[in-house]
Amino acid sequence: MALDQSFVGRVYPPTDPYEVGREKIREFAEAVGDANPAYTDPDAAKALGYADVIAPPTFVFSITFKAAGQVVQDPQLGLDYSRVVHGDQKFAYRRPVRAGDRLTVTSTIEAVKSMAGNDILDIRGEVHDESGEHVVTAWTKLVARAAEPAESVDATDGKA
Repeated sequence: MALDQSFVGRVYPPTDPYEVGREKIREFAEAVGDANPAYTDPDAAKALGYADVIAPPTFVFSITFKAAGQVVQDPQLGLDYSRVVHGDQKFAYRRPVRAGDRLTVTSTIEAVKSMAGNDILDIRGEVHDESGEHVVTAWTKLVARAAEPAESVDATDGKA
């Protein structure tokens, strides 16, 4: 069943603050294979004008995708998450994420489309720090694949 278009524009409450730690940044940088010293060495980050280490650009995916869970789990929306694949992701930064940031995410449904029986959901996550400063906007595209057609059953013996 196609998702309801009336959900476009629905805004979900901000998440609880997520505190960005140096170790989490280091672990993420290692996991994605990015050896930029600004992600692991406070002195290298300071040499670039930052107060502490900064996070790789895709670091906020983990918190914005978790925040999008509010949308995914909204029973009124009726999204079948068992059929969902991640379609796309993009970010627009105002400033880098820094160790010590306490970030909240507010998710908004930007678009609901149906294409070839698939539901496509665009979610915008606005990330702000503790002072209310806008840090980054993240867009997540989720695709709920169409259900497989039911096998036809032979009326004479009940077998497919």
